[in-house]
This record gives sequence, C-alpha cells and structure tokens, in this order.
Amino acid sequence: MAVEELQSIIKRCQILEEQDFKEEDFGLFQLAGQRCLDEGHIDQLFEIIQNEKNKVIVKNMGWNLVGPVVRCLLWNDKEDDKRKYYFLMLDLLVELCNPKELLLGLLELIEEPSGKQISPVILLLLRPLQTVIQKLWHNKAYSVGLALSTLWSQLSVLPVPYTQGQMQADEYGLCQCCEALVEFTKPFVEEVTGDKENSVENEKLKDELLKFCFKSLKCPLLTAQFLEPPEQADTDPLRRFAAEIIGFLSAIGYPFPKVIFNHGRKKKTWDYLEFEEEEDKQLSDSMASLAYLVFVQGISIDQLPMVLSPSYLLQFNMGHIEVLLQRTEESVLSKGLDLLENSLLRTEDSSLLHQCLEIKSFLTVPQGLVKVMTLCPIETLGTPNKWFTGPQLVSLLHLVLFLPEGAETDLLQNSDRIMASLNLLRYLVIKDNENDNQTGLWTELEKIENNFLKPLHTGLNMSKAHYEAEIKNSQEVQKSKDLCSVTVGGEEIPNMPPEMQLKVLHSALFTFDLIESVLARVEELIEIKTKSTSDENMR
Repeated sequence: MAVEELQSIIKRCQILEEQDFKEEDFGLFQLAGQRCLDEGHIDQLFEIIQNEKNKVIVKNMGWNLVGPVVRCLLWNDKEDDKRKYYFLMLDLLVELCNPKELLLGLLELIEEPSGKQISPVILLLLRPLQTVIQKLWHNKAYSVGLALSTLWSQLSVLPVPYTQGQMQADEYGLCQCCEALVEFTKPFVEEVTGDKENSVENEKLKDELLKFCFKSLKCPLLTAQFLEPPEQADTDPLRRFAAEIIGFLSAIGYPFPKVIFNHGRKKKTWDYLEFEEEEDKQLSDSMASLAYLVFVQGISIDQLPMVLSPSYLLQFNMGHIEVLLQRTEESVLSKGLDLLENSLLRTEDSSLLHQCLEIKSFLTVPQGLVKVMTLCPIETLGTPNKWFTGPQLVSLLHLVLFLPEGAETDLLQNSDRIMASLNLLRYLVIKDNENDNQTGLWTELEKIENNFLKPLHTGLNMSKAHYEAEIKNSQEVQKSKDLCSVTVGGEEIPNMPPEMQLKVLHSALFTFDLIESVLARVEELIEIKTKSTSDENMR
C-alpha cells in the first residue's frame, strides 16, 4: 500500500515542472517514503529513488527521507540484513539531492540527539556531511563554519573522559568523535593549503578553520586529562587530537609561536579581529590550553625558537598559568601546576629580575597557589609532595616559625604573622603523628621550641606587662582629665583622650590573650601527641 501510494505521488509530480512542486507534494512524498521504510519495503523504495525518471523529484524532495533512513540505521539491530540497503540509500540520497537542503537537513539531525545518542549520530553523518559540503563551491567557507560549529556545540556537552579506563571505555563516544572530526576537517585544511592564490573565499575558509581550532583547544582539550607515562602518549586519542589541531594551525598559516606569542599584545602581527573582541574568556582559555600542550606535553615544541630564554618563557607562561589556576576543574588546576613547574624548572636560580614583580601575573599566581593549597578539595592535589614533607618542608617551617628579634620582637605589629604561624603549627601537630613524622616536624621540635615557642612566651609576658603598665598610667591620667601620650610598638601615639587610649591598649591586650590561647593549645597538643607516642612505644 505504501509503495503504491509513493508511486502515485511520483507519477503525478513527473508531469510537473520543478518550480511547480507544491509544499503539499513534499509532505506527501515524505509520509509515503516513511511508510515504505516502516513496512520494510526498503528494496522497492531504493529502486524508485534510483530510477532515472525520478531524478528531478528526488533532487528536490529526497532530502526529506534522510532523517527516516538515519533513524532506521540508529534504531535497527546491527545484524539486520536490511542495514546495507539503508547505507546504500543514504549514499544515494547524498548523491542525488539538493546539497543546500541536504546540508541543513543533516545539521538538524546532528542537533537533535542528547547524551549518549550524540556520538552515534555524528559518527554516522560526518562522511555524508563532508560529501555534501564538497559539492557547495559557493559559500563553502560558510558551510564549513556552520557544520564545524554545530558539531562542536554537540561535542562540547559530552563529558570528557578523565581516567585511562574511562578513555578506553569511551562511554559517550567523545574520543571516537574527535578522531572522526579530524578526518572530516582534513580535506578543508588541504584545500586552504593548496590554494596559492589566497582568494577571498579561501581566506574565509581559513578563518572558519582557525575558529574551530581555538574552540577545540578550549573544549575538549582544556579539561582533557592525558595519559601517563609519556610512552603511552601514542595510544591517547585526545592527545592525538591535540596534535592534529596544532598541526592544522600550522598548516593554515598560524603556527603556534605566531599565535601564542602575540596573545595579549596591543600590536598584533596576526590579523584576526573577531577573536580579539572576545579575547577575555574564549581566547584566554584556548591560549592557556595551547601553552600547556606545547610546553608540558611537548606537542610541536620543535617549532619553538631556540633563542628564547627560560626567564622569558616563564614570564610568558605566567599569564596562562594564572588562567588555569582560576578554574575549579581538577584536570585544569593540574595543568596550571604542571605548566608552572615546567616553566620554573627551566629557569636558573636567581635569574629573574626584580622588574618581574611589576608583572600582574607574578603576584596573582602565588595567590592562586595559596587558594589551591588551602581551598582545593581534590585529593590528588593534596598527595604527598617532596616540598611539603621532610627536609624541604622543615626548611620552609624555620622561615615561618621564627621571631625576627627573638623575645623583643614587636608582637602587636607582627600579630597576624604570628597567629598564622601558630595555626600552621597546630595543624601540623594534629595531622602528623610523631611515629610517622612525614613532615619532619617532630625531629625539629626542640629547635622550634627554642627559636619560636619559648621566645614567644617571653615576648608575651613582656608585652602584656608593658601594656598593663600603660593602662594603669592612662587610668591615672584619666582621673586628672589631662591628655597624655602612650608608647605602642616603640612609637608614641599622638595625644588623644584617655578613653580612646584605653580602648587601644585593651585591644592590644586582647590580641596578646588570643595569641597566648593558641600558643597554649599548641603546647597542649604537642604534650598529648608525645605522651601518646611514648605510651605506644612502651607497650
């Protein structure tokens, strides 16, 4: 019944001119073709489409059947005998139908699915989509840009595999899609590189490809976690995708040194204004991702000019490190730390000039590191590091747990630093047991007590006595209702009413009491921990 209905529609349309086809005809053709597929008349439908007499009708109306054919391929069992006919019909429709209509139809099909259905549709339609675009000689750049943008939008919502197991399972098909996307893009890259005349259309195509490369550097490559150790790099599909994207940049005339070293400059040596306008976020993330891929993963690093000094590269990378450390994703934070370590290891000690402190990123990156150390909940960034255990940590602790002038240090002026030091010591005592001694704290405890805790006790007693005497003096002056001067931190406070002086002095005493309470808690914890260890050793 469905076949007869379709033949009837075709017979009626055969006598019409192309421009006389009505909207009603398109709808009836689609419904009848859909019914043929539903009822299993795939071979007869194939013959009707293949018939030379129906060429004009199929050219104008056939694209409506692409969706139903694609759905048959997605839903039917892979062992279905009819599957080969579906593929043949899809190829035939791509060959015969109006490419403009087909392009829009295919992109609509790509936009429809969500979740785990995205990758099967993309993998199925990339080859037909490529064939259709190759037929569109006019406005090819626009067609390529539209296709790449649609594909990227769909892929950008897929979760990026994080572990090696997730990458091998590729549950959402992102890795497969990235590899297929490279093959889809290659002919258009080759077309750009093969055009020696640099026509206007070629320049437009180059811009669309550049846009796609930048988007890919941001997603999925910014959050992608690459396999370790390096010898497994060749088996990492996302790393291969990164290498291809960087290769595309070079092929279309934008090798990474040209792109990356001009980012952020007021005067550009590469002309791409559209991206400069949205540089704040899109391009900053893409450039930071590119810097990581080149300097840490070593992709195309041989393109890097050898004359660049390590200190210059550090200054250059600090801006990218800042961008990476501002993110919250574990993989992106790890990349920021890796890029910082890589840049620092290239740089000799004492080789940086003091002018570096005038560069904003040299101040913001350490602040970012503090946030990662104190606020980041990610366990893999809290794993033992040689700089935070044993001798390396001890050398840092002696810089912190120290009074510059011993017991005579101005405790009020240094109160914030002292409180921070005591809280650090309290945390280390709580977290590290004497028998474990991962931090090396317990080995150095006697030195810490002599250089910090005991002088602090003495300093507190002296300071409290001084301020209590000043309070007594101020109270006596208050009775006489005269103005007086008070010495705080070795400096005389300007004359002020006695009530105000008393507030200042009591505030100082409160600060000393606060320091003293934390100090007492630290000493209590040390005593508890050492006693507990002693009891364990006696058993």
